[in-house]
Amino acid sequence: MAVTTKRMSKNGASLDMLLDDIRSCTLCAPMLPHAPRPVLAASVRARILVIGQAPGARVHASGVPWSDASGARLRAWLGVDDTTFYDASKFAIVPIGFCFPGRGASGDLPPRPECASRWHRELLAHLRSVKLTLLIGQYAQRFGLGDAFGTTSTDTLVRWAEFGPHVMPLPHPSPRNIAWFKRNAWFDGEVLPTLRERVATVLAGGEL
Repeated sequence: MAVTTKRMSKNGASLDMLLDDIRSCTLCAPMLPHAPRPVLAASVRARILVIGQAPGARVHASGVPWSDASGARLRAWLGVDDTTFYDASKFAIVPIGFCFPGRGASGDLPPRPECASRWHRELLAHLRSVKLTLLIGQYAQRFGLGDAFGTTSTDTLVRWAEFGPHVMPLPHPSPRNIAWFKRNAWFDGEVLPTLRERVATVLAGGEL
């Protein structure tokens, strides 16, 4: 037991150092319209991994992941309150791009690619307690599913059950996607009950 405790302590310390490095990263500063502010949360004890796209303007301002309307809808989907969601020992929150990428003609720009190529492999290697990974939006799905990603995000989402119990692709909960939710009522009826059941099971310490 002493050996295991020491190993977990070392892993936790090395993750903390890595998180400090990420939060001070300025790799893509020349491409951003503002000063970098990486936003993420992680712990070696986290059992659920949320991989999103990139922080929006409100999250950039607050420094708190998913602290916007999208986050409120996401937590409702998951069936968890703010306290649970922001407990890093339960949820690791790791977007594809750690910084707000700025706005484009039709919404936020895509996440900067530098984060995933520089940091993700090392960061995700620390998250060995994760039992359920949620891939939110097409960029996260392309990253997490690779060649299994369909021709579109919707094509991928309708095949959600094919990816097994440990990975779930989800649409982005942005208010901009209200029309998609209305066109795809199967998501509420088929996916959300399973999502909440899996989240509850994992948070209670169970296996999927």
